[in-house]
Amino acid sequence: MMAFLTLLARNRLAAFGAIVLALLLLLVLITPWLPLLDPDVTQPANRLRPPFSPDHLLGTDALGRDILSRLLWGTRISLAVGIAASLVAALVGSLIGIVAGYFGGRTDNLMMRGIDMLMAFPYILLALAIVAVLGPGLMNALYAIAIVNIPFFARNIRGVTVGIAHREFIDAARLSGKGNLRILTSELLPNVLPVIVITMSTTVGWMILETAGLSFLGLGAQPPQADLGSMLGEGRKMMLNAPHVAMLPGLVIFILVMSINLLGDGIRDALDPRLKSGALSRPAPITRIRRQPGHADSQDGPDDNALLTVDELHTDFEVGEQTYRAVNGVSFAIRPNECLGLVGESGSGKSVTALSLLGLVASPPGVITRGRVSLAKRDLLGLSAGQLRKIRGKDVAYVFQDPLSTLHPLIRVGDQLIEAIQLHQPLSKVEARKLAVELLGQVRIPNPAQRADQYPHELSGGMRQRVGIAMALANDPQLIIADEPTTALDVTVQAQILALIQNLRDTQGTAVLFITHDFGVVSQVCDRVAVMYAGRIVEIGSTAEILDTPRHPYTRRLIDCVPRLGEPDNEPAAIPGLPPAANALPEGCAFADRCDLVEPACRRGDIELIATDADRRVRCIKPLGIADPTTQGVTT
Repeated sequence: MMAFLTLLARNRLAAFGAIVLALLLLLVLITPWLPLLDPDVTQPANRLRPPFSPDHLLGTDALGRDILSRLLWGTRISLAVGIAASLVAALVGSLIGIVAGYFGGRTDNLMMRGIDMLMAFPYILLALAIVAVLGPGLMNALYAIAIVNIPFFARNIRGVTVGIAHREFIDAARLSGKGNLRILTSELLPNVLPVIVITMSTTVGWMILETAGLSFLGLGAQPPQADLGSMLGEGRKMMLNAPHVAMLPGLVIFILVMSINLLGDGIRDALDPRLKSGALSRPAPITRIRRQPGHADSQDGPDDNALLTVDELHTDFEVGEQTYRAVNGVSFAIRPNECLGLVGESGSGKSVTALSLLGLVASPPGVITRGRVSLAKRDLLGLSAGQLRKIRGKDVAYVFQDPLSTLHPLIRVGDQLIEAIQLHQPLSKVEARKLAVELLGQVRIPNPAQRADQYPHELSGGMRQRVGIAMALANDPQLIIADEPTTALDVTVQAQILALIQNLRDTQGTAVLFITHDFGVVSQVCDRVAVMYAGRIVEIGSTAEILDTPRHPYTRRLIDCVPRLGEPDNEPAAIPGLPPAANALPEGCAFADRCDLVEPACRRGDIELIATDADRRVRCIKPLGIADPTTQGVTT
């Protein structure tokens, strides 16, 4: 609840609307105890008094009634009617939408065709017709407004329910033996309830307006009862000689509806989980950079032949008062035609490291606080958004883990390739299409010309991944960042994609940063390996050396988790415990709580990444197989 209120308060317009609405609610709630004149008592001798008259702060109307008293009592009635109508419409409409969306078939057709019949009439004319049948009166106006808004709720909630009704957790509930009623109440309703709340928060305002409109026409509140609409209707006849009689209720309607709408928009945003981490701010085109002047040199040491050099990179996520240190001093280098594997458990910071290289971490909440990323001696973190945009997709390309979510679902794959090509090459559409088809053939997609005219959902997972690789190859990049490109693929397609990456390195000299947690894949394609844990590299070196003789206990435990074919006695051993939370990293070695070789010294100070061999570095005070780390002597 506190997190919700904090997000709501950060939206200044929503906070302003909440404050204004709270003041109005407080006034109408204490109205019965305020020393006000009777709102229905007429005093013809005091008719049309101007504002600030004695005993009448806001003046009087044509019958001498106190406008301040009538405004407060009228606002009380208008709010009550608007909220009550919203509740009735939400209850009935949501019930129809949930039942129709869940059961489908004839039930859906019968219910929604009835809703369509209601929507066939202009809603204000339908409200007038209902009041004409029931007769003028405030309660009848409430019924009319509620009925004409039922289709709005039914349509919205039915659409959400249809998207949820076929999800796996609903199927699991059926398999567990739950009946339809229990599924509706315990599985569907909790997922639909936020949408109902959001819809209500944005409809109360116009229901108050609709009620005021009916009263303005004389079909709502009846004399001597006052609401804002009836007061506005009575005052319109005196706009020339006493404009305050109509302007004051009109101003209250404006303030009331505006505050409700502002608050409703804020509630909608605060309840949207996609906006929570971003604190309701628009993401920046590049990750926010807040580097302090001066930082340590790379632990890997300078490498004049490196294509990419990452030096002490720090990336944080700032969510409220919490700071999550996702990347905590990562340094490595990649040479041309080299493949560096970045491995580690989920949440170790691999993907955030890769996204940070091109400024793709969403800001807010992401921020790069320290470090340097150099591509061919050029600091990428010092470039503007326009300069970095020229590098993305051209010099450095990215292959994402899930191509179905990164490819545009409404654009043909060929057109997406054409767009990627024309952004960086001065080619006509015909030339770009020819190149796109060639690229699809290069990644071994059969019938590339035909496949180019298909949408992503028409392709298999392996083909979509190949399209992503083709898009990465479109502009002959110097470096490809592949973020677990084979995780969701079967072994046959995985082997084909790994062979394709190797072929690209051999024929074009492309460097690759390969992110994975599969040591089998690492052994096939990677020249060197960097093992990450809790946002830091704990070991880096050649693939063969790390797989054969791991120096860090975490690396050894990761390798022990891998099943080995042909060795039935070698059972995989899970790593006990869980990685530390990124917002509460411990002092010393982050792996200490899970390590079976931990010593008191492991929990003190900062553990440096020390050299143990010619091209091998380990973040451990007593690396495995080393008699004395200071002498770098390898034991047998």
